[in-house]
Amino acid sequence: MMHTIPVLVALSAPAGRGIDLWRMAVETFPGMTFWVLAALALASVISWYIIGYKWFFLRRATRQADRFLDAFWQSKRMDQIYSMAETMPHSPTAQVFRAGYVELSKLRGSEAQAGEGMQERLGDMENVGRALNRAITEEMTKLESMVPFLATTGSAAPFAGLFGTVWGIMHAFAAIGTAKSAAITVIAPGMAEALTTTAVGLLAAIPAVVAYNYFVQRIKLINTDMETFANDFLNIVKRHFLK
Repeated sequence: MMHTIPVLVALSAPAGRGIDLWRMAVETFPGMTFWVLAALALASVISWYIIGYKWFFLRRATRQADRFLDAFWQSKRMDQIYSMAETMPHSPTAQVFRAGYVELSKLRGSEAQAGEGMQERLGDMENVGRALNRAITEEMTKLESMVPFLATTGSAAPFAGLFGTVWGIMHAFAAIGTAKSAAITVIAPGMAEALTTTAVGLLAAIPAVVAYNYFVQRIKLINTDMETFANDFLNIVKRHFLK
């Protein structure tokens, strides 16, 4: 049976006050509309948490990365740069440098071994390159964490809202058949459920899609900076290690 009275009460709110969505959701418990609205609300809350967290995370990562790059190109000693990189744990570029520096330190330790030819040195440089690429992959995993949830919410929430719409329309027609009347008091509850779930689905999806596209673009820029730095670092090491 339709939740006719609760939904009509929500719809009959005084002009200017709008529809009481919270009351509508609670008073339709434990119907399907309640669970659809609850799922959409939960997805929206999680999405907003991710949006806030990732915004601060990427902002901090970008700032520290800029500071590290300035220090890297101004300094002439690798050990000093490494010490500074340790104070910037949220800079992806700094972590890429640390991985390359650690691998380079291992090679310097073995450099004193007798008879190391050009072929062996080229192999050592490949190890440094792999260490840099491995660090980039690890940092990208951190940067991209939780962001796919925004894409999932942006794509799935409208369909969940559409499901609620179909469910509400089904209830509306069922109520018409039961009451043998097409009066507004019979149709309105089902239509209200349908339109409410559609609206909430869009409210959950739109911010998630916008934020997802924004974060993807920011992460691409950071990834480009890491790859550019890795190539520059490898070229610097080659000039000094293979001289």
